[in-house]
Amino acid sequence: MGQRRKQVLEAKNIHVAFGGIKALRGVDLTLQAGDILGLIGPNGAGKTTMVNVLSGFQRPSPGVVSLDGEDVSALSARKMAQAGIARSFQAARLFRELTVLQNLTVAGLGIGLSNTSATDQARDILEWIGYNRGHDRLCHSLPYSDERRISIARALAVQPSFALLDEPASGMNDRECEQLMATITGIPKRFGCGVLLIEHNMQVIMGVCQRIHVLDGGKSLAEGTPEQIKMDPNVLRAYLGHKTSRADAVI
Repeated sequence: MGQRRKQVLEAKNIHVAFGGIKALRGVDLTLQAGDILGLIGPNGAGKTTMVNVLSGFQRPSPGVVSLDGEDVSALSARKMAQAGIARSFQAARLFRELTVLQNLTVAGLGIGLSNTSATDQARDILEWIGYNRGHDRLCHSLPYSDERRISIARALAVQPSFALLDEPASGMNDRECEQLMATITGIPKRFGCGVLLIEHNMQVIMGVCQRIHVLDGGKSLAEGTPEQIKMDPNVLRAYLGHKTSRADAVI
């Protein structure tokens, strides 16, 4: 990309309100290069809003988002992507009339690669995620689970410092989730970037994340290792509505 890879993505005192609804209330979050950080919480906790803030789709008010200490809170989504923040969406948002390979190639062209380099990179990434056939398939004909995988691959094609993945396991069966877990676990080593993972599938979260940040009602509820989060009484109450010894049934 011709720029120094960023090492720390940090959000401080993030507030977001939509009319009278406070979606985020004073959230702090830090993601280091090489980390896999899970972001979980009940429905309506503010998870996607937080990713929107981190990727420039939503401005905090107040609050600061920084990359290696530089305030990037006012950058547009396009500028944030250029600065090294890539994301996937709950809806894959692929270019549906382009092929799988073309979707990744366009991403490479967007960061200044030549057509040959962008195409070669696209093939390498598709091979790495195990998508070895169907490069010429139009994206409007992809099964839902493949859309999710290609969305992640396209995010990686912009050579990000940080990849923000919003519910990539949605709609996947157990075998596909296992493949996804292997993919996500390998991203930091293969691409050198940090990963923020929103996911309702707790098997995926617990299986790949080194740390987990829990939101509830727009506030930070807890952060820790998977084992710490399983035992946290506040997290148990948020998910189960009452105290219990563990939350293995849901977390």
